[in-house]
Amino acid sequence: MRKLILFIVIGLVVGALLGQLMLSVPGYWLVRVGDTSVQTSFWFGLVALFVIFLLLHFLLRLLWQLRRPFSRIKLWNSRTRHRQALKRTVSGLVALAEGRWKRAERTLTRAADDSSVPLVNYLSAALAAHYQGRFDRAEELLREAHRSTSGADSAVGLLEAQLLLDRGLREQALAILTRLEQQTPDHPQLLKLLKQAYVGVGDWEGVRRILPRLERHSLIDEAERVELEKRTYRELTLQAPAFAASTAISPLSGRTVNELERVRELWADMPDVLRLDVDMLLLYVDALVRNGEADHAEQLLRQALKDRWSARLVLRYGLIEVDPQLQLKFAEQWLQERPNDPELLLTLGRLSLRNAYWGKAQEYFEASHRQRPSGTACAELARLYTNLGEYNKSQFYFRKSVELLDRALPELPQPSAAKR
Repeated sequence: MRKLILFIVIGLVVGALLGQLMLSVPGYWLVRVGDTSVQTSFWFGLVALFVIFLLLHFLLRLLWQLRRPFSRIKLWNSRTRHRQALKRTVSGLVALAEGRWKRAERTLTRAADDSSVPLVNYLSAALAAHYQGRFDRAEELLREAHRSTSGADSAVGLLEAQLLLDRGLREQALAILTRLEQQTPDHPQLLKLLKQAYVGVGDWEGVRRILPRLERHSLIDEAERVELEKRTYRELTLQAPAFAASTAISPLSGRTVNELERVRELWADMPDVLRLDVDMLLLYVDALVRNGEADHAEQLLRQALKDRWSARLVLRYGLIEVDPQLQLKFAEQWLQERPNDPELLLTLGRLSLRNAYWGKAQEYFEASHRQRPSGTACAELARLYTNLGEYNKSQFYFRKSVELLDRALPELPQPSAAKR
């Protein structure tokens, strides 16, 4: 209210001043064109000139705005199409999320040309076509996506590789992923797909190579990492003979290697926790023995048994052929700490056989069988008694071994003896 009163007062003051000015400064305008003349007061002519100026100004602006009417219509039409394309894109994405693949593909494809993000439309439509089993159409849409947006190689390639993996075409997917890895080696989705592809084609060297990056970017949890590491080094060790037979260059040493060199470099490269794993140690020991390194294998097993006792390791120790007397000496020292260990007693019996201590072997085998009835111990006794000429005892232990083995077999239907 106060502002209104203030404006009225100011208006009255300004009006009064202008009125006073008009009275104190008289004058007139005279405009003559030919025989026609127009005369008016100075102040009225001044106001008329100002009004004419405003009219000309607005007229020129209107003409300027109408200078390119078709361009404005085209811009308006384009904006309208973009709004409609956005609505269709949203509708298509909703259909994709709901699993209505056919509708999603159709809607997204129709909206692609007018969409401000055609890459999203084509990639999503390719995914919908893939889920329908229309693989050729999906590939066509991926090509459209690549043409629609520059710099989209990574996005298109990752989706293409994922779709190929879903179809079981791992080699083709791996070729695409290997190319993308050169551009973005630490891309999280790329690393996930590489892991899937490498495992699928059995490229365990590739898995070994990306394992540190998977761990660094927290793309696998601890349990999966441990399992994948063990499987990777196990498969690589098993593949060592074939690798050595080829002319491939070892990624670890950068040269061609034989089987023994290959397993040794893998053993040195694997994490410490894997070198403590019984399965990996036995696999390494078998490779050493196979390549004439039984002495080294025996030392590894002996050290491992000193650090941690394992029934599987002690049984394998009894099968290594190095110095039987020295082996028997070490094993009998272990017996002082584990007098009732059935696996150790079985190993002592086998080492006694290697030293031609027939009576001692018999005692150890029987002691092992007493501690834990075993088909293996009975079979060893049956064979020993046969070679000693004690056939009754041999038959007895042979029957016992068959009975024990029969108990371990699954329950399955068998023919009746009365029908034969």
